[in-house]
This record gives sequence, C-alpha cells and structure tokens, in this order.
Amino acid sequence: MTSLGLAWRTARRYRARTLLAVAGVAIIGALLFDMLLLSRGLLASFADLLDSEGFDVRVIASEGLPAMRVPIPGSADLADRIRGMPSVRDVALIRMERARVRRGADRPRVVTLVGRTQSGVGPWTVVRGASLSYGPVGSARPSGERDSASLPSERGDCPVVIGRNLATAFALEPGSSLDVTATPAGIASALPSVACRVVGLVDFGFAGVDEYAVATTMDAFEAIVAEPSHGEADLILVASRAESGGGAAAARAIAGLRPDLRVYSNEDVVAQFNRNGFAYFRQISFVLSSLTMSFAFLLVATLLTVSINQRLGEIAALRALGIGRRRIAAMLLWESALLVGAGALLALPLGGVLALLLDHILRQMPGLPERLHFFVFEPRALVIHVVLFVITAAAAAAYPVWLTSRLPIAATLRREVVG
Repeated sequence: MTSLGLAWRTARRYRARTLLAVAGVAIIGALLFDMLLLSRGLLASFADLLDSEGFDVRVIASEGLPAMRVPIPGSADLADRIRGMPSVRDVALIRMERARVRRGADRPRVVTLVGRTQSGVGPWTVVRGASLSYGPVGSARPSGERDSASLPSERGDCPVVIGRNLATAFALEPGSSLDVTATPAGIASALPSVACRVVGLVDFGFAGVDEYAVATTMDAFEAIVAEPSHGEADLILVASRAESGGGAAAARAIAGLRPDLRVYSNEDVVAQFNRNGFAYFRQISFVLSSLTMSFAFLLVATLLTVSINQRLGEIAALRALGIGRRRIAAMLLWESALLVGAGALLALPLGGVLALLLDHILRQMPGLPERLHFFVFEPRALVIHVVLFVITAAAAAAYPVWLTSRLPIAATLRREVVG
C-alpha cells in the first residue's frame, strides 16, 4: 500500500480527530483568505473605480488628492490646449457645488451638484432611464462661445441624473421634475431655483452611501449657480491614447503646459493612496495573517504529534515489517496534507461568504464611495493562500517525522507488549 493509502486509512480510522482538524483549519483558513483579500482589496477596487470613468489623467490646482475643490485658473483655455495634444483622446471639465433640491412640498435635501462637459457616460452606472446627452464627441464649444438663447434657465432644459437614494427619498422616476437651488458654502446668497428634469437613475462611482448626488451638463450647472459661462473647473479629466504612451506620457506632457498645476495619471493616484491611505489595511492584514497561520500550524502539529504518540507501537510494527523511514515520513506528510488541504479547500467558500458579510458592514461607514469594496478577489490572493497552507502542512509534519525517524523499534515493541 502506498504512503497516501496508509495516510487515508489513518484519517478514516481516527474520524473525530480528522473532523476536528479539518474544521479548525477551515475556520482559520477562511480568516486568512479574508485577510489576503483585504490586503489589496481597497487598492484594487479603487483602481477599478478610477478606470471605470474612461479617463486616466487628472489635472487639479491643489497639492494632493482627493482634494480638488480649488478652481483651476484658465481651465477652459487649458482644456482646449490639452485637447489638441496628439497623446490625448478626450477631455472633460468637472465643476462641483453644494445645492439643495426639492420636489413639491417635500423636505429639501442637500446634495452635491456636479457639472460636466461632454465626453463619455460619466463616472456612474445607469440603473434606469438614460445618461446625460452632450451631443457628438468633439462638438464641445469653448466656454465663452455659448449662445445665450440656449441657457437652461430660459429653455427650462436642465437634464439631471440622480442617485438611487435620492430617487427613493423623493419617489422620483425618469421624467420627473426637480427644483435645484445652488447653496455655495460660506456665501450668503438667494439664488433662484431651476426646474430640472430627471433623465436617469444612476449609481455614482465616487458618491458615498449616505450622500445625495446630482449630475448635469455644464450649461445647466452654470445656469443653476448663476455664473457666466467662463467659470473655472475644479477638475480636468483627460483620456490618453494608448498608442502614444498612455496616461503616464500624457501626464508628463500636460504638466509641461502648466507647471503650477498638479497632474496625476491613474497609476500615480493609486500609488499615492497605496502609500498613504491603504498602508493601515496592509499592516492589519499582515498581522492577522501571521496569527492565523500560527494557529493553523499549532493545531495540525499538535493533533499529528498526539496521534503519533498514540500510534508508536503501530509505527514500530510497520518498521519491523520492512517499511522504511522514508515511507513512514511520506505517510505523515500525506496525513498533514490531507488535513490541511481539506480544511484549506473548505476555507475558500467559507471565507467568500464571510468576506461578503464583512464587506457589507464596512461599506456602511459614512463618506465611503458606494462602489468601493474592502474585499476583492484576485488570483494573487488564491496563490498566496495555497502556498501558505503548503508550507503549513510541511512544517506541521516536521516534528512528527523527526520523532518517528528516531523511534527505537525493539524497545518500542517491547514496551507495547509489556504495557
């Protein structure tokens, strides 16, 4: 009989010990798997969130991210210059302001109002209805060339997309009307409300779970805030051409146009958050992963050692029958592998369910983007999970193998017979 066959028969013979070891390893493995998902989960989710916009370069006026509420001087002219660069495929200007929305006699809600020039569908996913329509890509006019007859305030043409939480609060559907009033922070004003039309319900990528958000076209935004069309943008988004070097090359070229501004590619943003924002989660993950692996090692090593001490006579008899040390050692390694392997395999679905529950709880924290996740599956996490448990299985069997290799056959059999 092979070493694997002997290990399998031993595992079936001592079923209580086997079930205890597999259950313990499965629980420990589930926690380890979750820690591996957590170690890079936020980073991977944040990178996906940035890439989902379709833009890979960000231009802001202030140092550091995510702060970007400082207007960019000359943003319209700068956008035109960027748009003409050979490494750039598309450009969008973003403005943000605090506003208040009301529907009929309902209590008004404070929202984040986002104005956006043409380009793409925006950093949101349409749930019902349609997205904002800007006309053909490339048809955007410079801010100063807008015809005053097309002002939303005069035509009543103020299309908006809203988050699902705001839609629930006001019982809104595509086609519903909504009154929007700008309320700039730190400024006493009595701006008139603008009647807007809901064209779609969306999930905003960067909106918090407890935040109300409304997005509209730049023309409508400027009518709501009652500013001229040359208002400065808070953020410029740029989509680069992959054949021209991608976001990193475009960021360097744009930085040369305006050294006073801060230009970040998506890779730069992710690297900055990885250094500053996500280091805590990596440290927590490393500490907890180390503890869980220690527990798994101690559990399996203890159970194997106790089992070997109870089976010394049996192992001595096998040695007396001519089964060599290597085969005995292989049998013990297979026993450890069966216990650890079965537990590690069960740990994957158990850890997946636990990750979903923990992710749901953590995402309720105020201020977090709704589409940001703490636990994200990556093949890398699965590979590390397998490697760590292979090492654990080998390490747990090391002492029992050493113990049986030094076992005196005759003295052990005599002790068993006399005992």
